[in-house]
Amino acid sequence: MFNREEIFTRYPALEGCREAMEQALERLIACAKADGQILVCGNGGSAADSEHIVGELMKGFLKKRPLNPEDFAQWHCLFGDEGEETARGLQGGIRAISLPSQVALLSAVCNDNDPATLYAQLAWNYARPGDVLIGISTSGNAKNVLGAARAAKVRGAVVIGLTGSRESKLSKVADVCIRVPDTETYRIQEYHLPVYHWLCALVEEAMFNF
Repeated sequence: MFNREEIFTRYPALEGCREAMEQALERLIACAKADGQILVCGNGGSAADSEHIVGELMKGFLKKRPLNPEDFAQWHCLFGDEGEETARGLQGGIRAISLPSQVALLSAVCNDNDPATLYAQLAWNYARPGDVLIGISTSGNAKNVLGAARAAKVRGAVVIGLTGSRESKLSKVADVCIRVPDTETYRIQEYHLPVYHWLCALVEEAMFNF
């Protein structure tokens, strides 16, 4: 079982974020259990973090997540032994999309529309009630991330912000904002990594507790 307290021993400064982290976790688990989508966006290093988060959610992170017997039976029914062989190589996933990964679509938005709306365009069309958008911005004021957060909220999705310690536009829009205890960009990003690993590990545990 994942030790949810270890992070606060290894990173004592995150103790002040505990309440927000627990609130974010609660919303992510509710979304995953309802088969909702988790959308993630950010810029630069935070775009890479978006990809990282989705990678931990969409396949096994700390658990193997084998398919259940009903899934194996369906694969075998439709495709026989070859289907079952494919199924043995699959893992259960938590539905998640990294918005920065959609390069062709994003370049079209930047070319044809206001570049500040690039993530809002995607969030507006993906987000539904019960979904979660994780917006990552070290300053909390990135216009495109803020646009996505606003679009997601209009659609009825929950918004989780990952920022630095300062109050920001994103912290005001987000339902939950994890404001890690630093103001320097690279140090904020260093805190974001253990925070989202903690979230991903505990969502996985809630969904694949075997």
